[in-house]
Amino acid sequence: MSSVTMPTGPTSPSSSEPAERDLRNMYADHDSIAPGEIAIGVVIGRTSEYFDFFVYALASVLVFPVVFFPFEARLEGTLWAFVIFSFAFIARPFGTIGFMAIQKRLGRGTKLTIALFLLGISTAGIAFLPGYASLGAYSIVLLAIFRVVQGIALGGAWDGLPSLLALNAPKEKRGWYAMLGQLGAPIGFLIAAGIFVYLHSNLGPKDFYDWGWRYPFYVAFAINVVALFARLRLVVTQEYTKLLEERELEPNKFGEMFRSQGYNVFIGAFAALASYALFHLVTVFPLSWITLYAAQTVNEVLVIQIIGAFIAIPCVLLSGKIADTIGRRNTLGSLAVAIAVFSFFTPMLLGGGRVAQDIFILVGFVLLGLSYGQAAGAVTANFSAQYRYTGAALTSDLAWLIGAGFAPLVALGLSAHFGLAYVSIYLLSGALCTLAVLGLNRRLAADTSTA
Repeated sequence: MSSVTMPTGPTSPSSSEPAERDLRNMYADHDSIAPGEIAIGVVIGRTSEYFDFFVYALASVLVFPVVFFPFEARLEGTLWAFVIFSFAFIARPFGTIGFMAIQKRLGRGTKLTIALFLLGISTAGIAFLPGYASLGAYSIVLLAIFRVVQGIALGGAWDGLPSLLALNAPKEKRGWYAMLGQLGAPIGFLIAAGIFVYLHSNLGPKDFYDWGWRYPFYVAFAINVVALFARLRLVVTQEYTKLLEERELEPNKFGEMFRSQGYNVFIGAFAALASYALFHLVTVFPLSWITLYAAQTVNEVLVIQIIGAFIAIPCVLLSGKIADTIGRRNTLGSLAVAIAVFSFFTPMLLGGGRVAQDIFILVGFVLLGLSYGQAAGAVTANFSAQYRYTGAALTSDLAWLIGAGFAPLVALGLSAHFGLAYVSIYLLSGALCTLAVLGLNRRLAADTSTA
């Protein structure tokens, strides 16, 4: 990609706090920002977040039932671990709201530094947290607190890079640019699952549950530090700040945004529900269900999922080409139909033998790559420019909360107590919601154009 020189000029008072100016001086040699640099910042930032996310998710299945809920049967322990897992999704919108206020007062770079510092501290806190055998119920309380802090920090980590990348993309390549940040999901899963496979394969149960499981959380802390500097390299430059301001990608009041654009928040939160529901049903849920009720071992399931994640990467890339050909909303709608069809085969595949279960995982990752590649910001173009920064961040938070936050808990609880057919219904409902909301969005767009 060719380098594009960004216009320079004085920064706004809101972004000129002393700490922000010091950070800018560190990177004052950057006279221009190439689109490729923005893309790299997006991929690095999202990969670090997804890696952190999957480390916790996999630990919720493999570790926490044993370390923090040893007094429960494995199923109940896993369900309790999934309850705490959901806390981050509940806390994330509050983090977004709180850190938007910090950004207005202290600047974007300071906000991002504080958010990723909190994320690193909470992640490292989990790594050093003693189990139930040492602290009793206090260990569970501390785990829940660290998980809430993770969610708040993730809400504050929104930097506007994906929106900036989408707005600067040529009209005919918006689908391609939209999928770049989504590559972080399969890449983050690959790294997290790979580390857990290595540790689980090479350590005995005692060592794994005593200290081995903590290592991925140390790695997550280190990756967050690298990601922080990679993103600060962009967000604190005068050129980047000026470009964001010209695009009106700045925080605004949430009440005002909801009064003016509340329907767009609703549409955006539900538009990719099928993809978000599938997200956990092919990553976290199969690992929990198969290891509880089927003959496959943990390592066997993780290896198949790693293969699926490798397959998902080119599928995410392909989603960009498809979206630029038929449109992003048409892509989401078509994949929602495919996910609906896939949902009917869920009981047969997951309830079958090893080959059938592997097919469920691999086909699920294909559909996930194609759909999730366009799940971010599919309808954020509906927001007027002044509300897009805040609207995109909050829409993403709500989509995660509604579509994925409770998916492992609901899927495992339903399948364990009522059968796998209810997992099929759960996935189908997500696909139907996506189709309904996309239809509503198309109607509203038509009404607006004829008004």
